[in-house]
Amino acid sequence: MLQNKIYLNFIKEILKTFFVILFGLTIIAWTVRAVNFLDLIVESGYSITTYFQYSTLNLLGILTKFIPLSFLLALIIFTIKKVQDKEFTILWTSGIKKLTIVNLFFIVSLFILFIYLIFSTFITPAALQKSRTLLNKENFDSFLPTIRIQQFSDSFKGFTFLVEKKKNNKIQNVFIHDESNVLKNLTSDQSDKNSTTIVAENGIIQERKKLVLFNGQIISTQKENLKNSIIKFEQLNINLENLSTDTIKVPKLQETPTYDLLKCVFQSYEEKILNCKKSAEKEIKTVLNRRFVLPFYIPIIALLCSFLMVRVEEKKNYLFNKYSIFTFSFLILLYAELIVRYTGISKIINILFMISPLILIPIIYLSLIYKFSKESILSK
Repeated sequence: MLQNKIYLNFIKEILKTFFVILFGLTIIAWTVRAVNFLDLIVESGYSITTYFQYSTLNLLGILTKFIPLSFLLALIIFTIKKVQDKEFTILWTSGIKKLTIVNLFFIVSLFILFIYLIFSTFITPAALQKSRTLLNKENFDSFLPTIRIQQFSDSFKGFTFLVEKKKNNKIQNVFIHDESNVLKNLTSDQSDKNSTTIVAENGIIQERKKLVLFNGQIISTQKENLKNSIIKFEQLNINLENLSTDTIKVPKLQETPTYDLLKCVFQSYEEKILNCKKSAEKEIKTVLNRRFVLPFYIPIIALLCSFLMVRVEEKKNYLFNKYSIFTFSFLILLYAELIVRYTGISKIINILFMISPLILIPIIYLSLIYKFSKESILSK
């Protein structure tokens, strides 16, 4: 009964450390990413609400990537702390075998593996797809933030503009070039094959998506014969509601639900399914391997960290052992992260990536059994 309480406390302590580290690393990385997402407001004109919703949904994508590293750090910290505090020594002298703690680590790793699978296969793709759908559903909120002084701005599809000066909502020396036919209603020839250029002395941005220009001219150019027609104006009211941002709105493969990707593979790449194309076969395999196979490298980390319980006589050797185990464990994670990117390119790499956990787990476990049995023989 006492042993069960000890094991339960160990599990709680490992998981507590794991979640604290995971939360800390995720928040740091998310903060950096959120700064980059400010382009949604500055360049694409989305509202602050859309920015925060999009950033929050992307938080889950960042969290998943830090699960293996967080578990490695949590297990290293826990084991070293117990060794230094002599708590493990008390357990060994009371008759508890080291292999029991190894099995405990392995069980915890399976729990973390299960969490990783849930996030990587269901939660994260759904959240990322929702974030992309959010950009598709919500059009830009205001034209004003997208204006940069003396810089060409192409934040909108086929719509380029330049202003020399800007003060509040007032602009001077305005140049607009439209190839998306948003402004075709301003000319007599409303063909989709025309491009429209507007030059004005000054203007005012009203109601976020309305633009009033003064003292300028509209130049309409026919793309087929390059003929120009010029219309001068003293005041021109332009509605920018139909502008479309240049932000990618179609979900990427990483944002596609796992069910759709599996359905795509088993139904021989039917193009009715989102992102299901024969040309994307290699990338689809890579995404599926990342979601289903990569989590199985976590138990390897649990077994490698168990080597910290191997008896080391000298303090210098223990320090070397501590750093070498962490380094080797980190290299395993790095190996998994790098090789998964090439699993769609080569069948050999794909097979190697998939069988590596099946080979390494029993080898490491048998090595631990050998090390611990050797210790018990020497102690006798």
